[in-house]
Amino acid sequence: MLIAIGCCAAVTVATLFFNIRLFYICAFVTVACAVLLVWQVQLAKRQISRFLVTMGQTLTTVQQDALTGFPIPVFVCSGEGEIVWCNRLGQKEILGEENCYGKSIYTILTGVDITRTCPEGGYDTEYKGRFYAAYVARAVSEEEELYMVYFFENTELKRYAREYFETRPSVMLILVDNYEELQQNMKDNERARVMGQIEYAVSKFVTDSGGLLLKTERDRFTAVMAERSLRGVISARFTLLEQVRAIETETKMVPTLSVGVGRDAATLEESERFARQALDMALGRGGDQAAVRGASGYEFFGGVSSGMEKRTKVKTRIVATALAELISGSDNVLVMGHRAADLDCFGASVGIMKAARLMGKDAYVVIRRSTNLVTLEYERLLQNGFEGMFLEPEDALPRITRKTLLVICDTHVKHILESEAVFDACKNVVVVDHHRKMVGHIDNAVIFYHEPYASSASEMVTELVQYFGDKLRLGRPEAEALLAGIMLDTKNFIIKTGVRTFEAAAYLRKIGADTVEVRRMFALSMESYQRRAKLVANAEVYRGCAIAVSPDRDAPDIQVTAAQAADELLGIIGVQASFLVFEMNGGVSISARSMGQLNVQIIMEKLGGGGHLTMAGAQLSGMPLDEAYRRLVAAIDQYFEENSRN
Repeated sequence: MLIAIGCCAAVTVATLFFNIRLFYICAFVTVACAVLLVWQVQLAKRQISRFLVTMGQTLTTVQQDALTGFPIPVFVCSGEGEIVWCNRLGQKEILGEENCYGKSIYTILTGVDITRTCPEGGYDTEYKGRFYAAYVARAVSEEEELYMVYFFENTELKRYAREYFETRPSVMLILVDNYEELQQNMKDNERARVMGQIEYAVSKFVTDSGGLLLKTERDRFTAVMAERSLRGVISARFTLLEQVRAIETETKMVPTLSVGVGRDAATLEESERFARQALDMALGRGGDQAAVRGASGYEFFGGVSSGMEKRTKVKTRIVATALAELISGSDNVLVMGHRAADLDCFGASVGIMKAARLMGKDAYVVIRRSTNLVTLEYERLLQNGFEGMFLEPEDALPRITRKTLLVICDTHVKHILESEAVFDACKNVVVVDHHRKMVGHIDNAVIFYHEPYASSASEMVTELVQYFGDKLRLGRPEAEALLAGIMLDTKNFIIKTGVRTFEAAAYLRKIGADTVEVRRMFALSMESYQRRAKLVANAEVYRGCAIAVSPDRDAPDIQVTAAQAADELLGIIGVQASFLVFEMNGGVSISARSMGQLNVQIIMEKLGGGGHLTMAGAQLSGMPLDEAYRRLVAAIDQYFEENSRN
């Protein structure tokens, strides 16, 4: 058409100069062709537009039909959550007889904001006893933002998953703590009666809980229990412990159990391994308690009684022989305790260090001179020939070799060591401690000599050095340091004192320890004594617990003063435990003491601390004194609620 118009235009121009009539004819034809061209273009546009509209209407109808007959429930909601439309399945399977219009999607999707980005796995929700996975998609229109919510029902899947978790088996290991002690000095019929009652109590407890029991050794049991049954046992806080403790014997010795449970394991093998770790933890904390080891950590139940003293020294002789061999095969020996070393930590460290030197090895105590709590004893030993035997952690690091032996005394937790750098640099580590085992303990020690029934680390070291050899004999200064450590942790042989405690003290006295000199190590300045008296005078008694708060921030010797004030508060009638709250080093510290009726270790663990049944502590950072006081009171309340039956 364009070519024809062009030709006509050319002929028209050409005829203009030759024939005027022919010119008019050609001009008319050219204009007619142009008009025809314009008309065809407009017709084509209208046809294309009509086609596009028809296709759009057809596509919208398909989409609507697809959503209406979609095989899953679909809801269209406004940004405020109001349901503006739903398909047939949404009405039938989810809403039922309810009217969807004007209803909020949040009555179905509780706790969800549909305007936020939907997670990859969708939202889990339950409505009218059925479970769904909901997915939200944003749909933008010219008028407002709309949100499409798709529901995938997974009721059966959830039911099977719930049944799986409810029936998942857990392994429980049960041990009679003091089996050997119960067997001693008992007649045959009495021994059979007591063990029969223990076995019956264990069997009935497991059977009533829906578990399976197997007696593996004379003092050990293995049980397998479903999760739903174990949850009931845990909520009841292991009543088996109390049932066995209530069994009477002619010797008046109370039988106790330790229980280890492996929970949340992927396999039975892993559950059994968790149970063994939990049982070791329960024994390390003194026994007479249950420990549950799960994927998220440990839980402890019971543990309100003091540990049973072991009278046999077979383990001590074995450990002493192994430790002597390690010392003999090392290049040098470093001995280290916890930060802010007290007399027990310092005395045990000095005892090991001097024994290693008597065996011909270079041995040193790693301790910070500026931050310890044994200034008088430290200076006294320096005046008695111990110059050069104490090292700052920075000075100890260059002396460490591949065959250096590190002996850790009076703690088994890495983060409270005098120097973590020294610990990390040493490949051979020995731990000697008496505190109840805590989560996160040192687990790579060559020897882990841990006796929670012992009164002090100094008592344990005193027993060890007696088996290093007849020719090895400690001197008077180190003997007095060990005796001071025993006296500190036993409160002058009052608390947690057993037969072996007096035997260790007698040995130290035999090799020259002077009790008068030892007593001088506990001396206080007049200012410290007055501060202690003020703390005692301002203490308040709450549920049998004396609580005192020190108003002095970073007062000199506040740690020693607080500990001694806590000891004095135990002498008040009706006081079962004492707590001293004081500020130090930018945080709040709590020193806790008990006569044994109340386990202060459990209370301090609730505040992130730990320790022993009769002596524990905690450090709280980033909070004022009044907040620390409130948390302490809450921990005491929780302890009494959990152990109300005891």
